[in-house]
Amino acid sequence: MPFLSNDDELAVVQAIQQAEKKTSGEVRVHIEKKCPKKDPIKRATSLFQKLGMHKTELRNGVIVYVATEDHLLAIWGDEGIHTKVGQEFWESTLLTLQADFKEGNIKNGLVKALLDIGGKLQQHFPYQHDDENELDDSISYG
Repeated sequence: MPFLSNDDELAVVQAIQQAEKKTSGEVRVHIEKKCPKKDPIKRATSLFQKLGMHKTELRNGVIVYVATEDHLLAIWGDEGIHTKVGQEFWESTLLTLQADFKEGNIKNGLVKALLDIGGKLQQHFPYQHDDENELDDSISYG
């Protein structure tokens, strides 16, 4: 059975689009079965680079990383957004996401986390009339 059903995946992609709607920020979700070297933060930062998320103009990209079989999660925000929200925001969002996952609320947990991240991005990087969607909104898989 896949980690996300087709309907769940669609809901997550729609949450990414909604999170990005009122901000110049970019959000991605990456899902894979196993986390190489078992360090989700290192993996998230590596994927962040690989997916070109460090190339956003305002350095306001955020990746949500999930290793399904290893039960590991990470959220990584580029320096532009990180300096605005601080480590506490990422940690509290991650704790909420972990709690939802433990309850089996995978889709709802991801949607809630994405919308929370989108709210922070909107607060600090509001949408400008000439903003472009710089990154793909689909979930990437490893």
